[in-house]
Amino acid sequence: MYRTRREWLQSIGGGFGSLALAGLLGQCEMSRAVAASGMSREGNTLAPRPGHFPGRAKAVIQLCQNGGPSQMDLFDNKPELSKRSGEPHPGEVEVFQLGNKNVLLGTPFKFSFHGQCGMELSELIPHLSAVADELCLIRSMYTENNNHPFALNMLQTGKTFNGRPAMGSWIGYALGTENQDLPCYIVLRDPAGYNTSGKMVWSSGWLPAVYQGTEFSSSGTPVLHLNPARPVSVESQERQRRFLQELNSIHLERHPGESELEARIQNFELAARMQLTATEVLDLSRETESTRQLYGLDDPTTAAYGSRCLMARRLIESGVRFVQVFPPLDPSFQPWDNHSNLQNDLRKICGYVDQPSAALITDLKQRGLLDEVIVMWTGEFGRLPITEGADGRDHNRHAFSTVMAGGGFKAGHVHGATDEFGYRSVEDRVGVPDLHATILHQLGIDHTRLTFTHSGRPERLTDPDVTGARVVEELLA
Repeated sequence: MYRTRREWLQSIGGGFGSLALAGLLGQCEMSRAVAASGMSREGNTLAPRPGHFPGRAKAVIQLCQNGGPSQMDLFDNKPELSKRSGEPHPGEVEVFQLGNKNVLLGTPFKFSFHGQCGMELSELIPHLSAVADELCLIRSMYTENNNHPFALNMLQTGKTFNGRPAMGSWIGYALGTENQDLPCYIVLRDPAGYNTSGKMVWSSGWLPAVYQGTEFSSSGTPVLHLNPARPVSVESQERQRRFLQELNSIHLERHPGESELEARIQNFELAARMQLTATEVLDLSRETESTRQLYGLDDPTTAAYGSRCLMARRLIESGVRFVQVFPPLDPSFQPWDNHSNLQNDLRKICGYVDQPSAALITDLKQRGLLDEVIVMWTGEFGRLPITEGADGRDHNRHAFSTVMAGGGFKAGHVHGATDEFGYRSVEDRVGVPDLHATILHQLGIDHTRLTFTHSGRPERLTDPDVTGARVVEELLA
């Protein structure tokens, strides 16, 4: 007769194996229960939960600009760089790829001042410039690695290596979701394919699998395989769901503590509820013509990214906790990775994302949502001030710019500074874990208390042994 490993452990050694097994399962249960001190994990793991203290914001939209946007061509004008363009860089520069020349490359784009705050921004982003008074521009970001996959891991998970939970998973784990008919963490990517690292950047790692990012499509059917291929009556679907639920419950009793199994059962139940709500929430035809024009849905250049940004607003408005929007796969799957052809390619990707990004901020404010929704516009690192080849820039982990809006971040504010060439952050520096800690704080979460015991160690998004992360109070209103 076939026996499972658990049954075998329960029977060997006079039952001592079952004691060890019970201890291990107890640790698993404890792991799920200590995500945050004072945050109950009982019952529905997606139920909305209070934070450690009242938060200014309740949700996050991350506009992830994969590839490394060039800070000195978009957000951080450097007159000295332009003045000395063509001269050697006077110091040492850490390069990533072959083909770099130690020759300063000034920006070919014009900068001007915008808004009552007088924020200096590039001609390439006129729409974001028009909402300058809503932006919190961090010019002094830095990160840990010059390679796209590692830097993306750092941006999303707080560490450079694979296998850790994404920030959206941590937030969903801490706070649940306000809409039980939709996942707590939703990903909107280009329907044509994946950017760098694909699904790894929205993994829940070793957190319960129910908190991983769920992909929604911004074209065609929003949720793949949500509805049956052939029409099935409501009564028949309900009988099937009840039968499946009974089978799953029996299986779960035989295999306690299985996170993947628990998540699968919850996902089946969630899918049933989503059949009634997801299509309606993501139906952009319900929007007014003026809103559709605001996001650029009437323009082939901006329509695809604009649809994703508008979907993000509708999802957040419907109670989703974290929405991640990824850029187009043009000029490449790393569209901001301007190793060559800087003028044309940077202009092209800005044309895709500038108007929809600004429209999202404008729309949220018009609806009274910007105060409680954090909008985060950022790449994984920046670019070098020297030239790669004739007309490109290499990766730069020592300096990049990030734009925040809403959720209690200081509006019309510029934080920090880089050196005279934009190579290194030198004033009021902000590391990626610092930004994570600050976002969590605005959601009412103490980043030092948001923990999960994994392999006997209390893990968290901001690891104190390595990062020493802090809440950057200077960014907050």
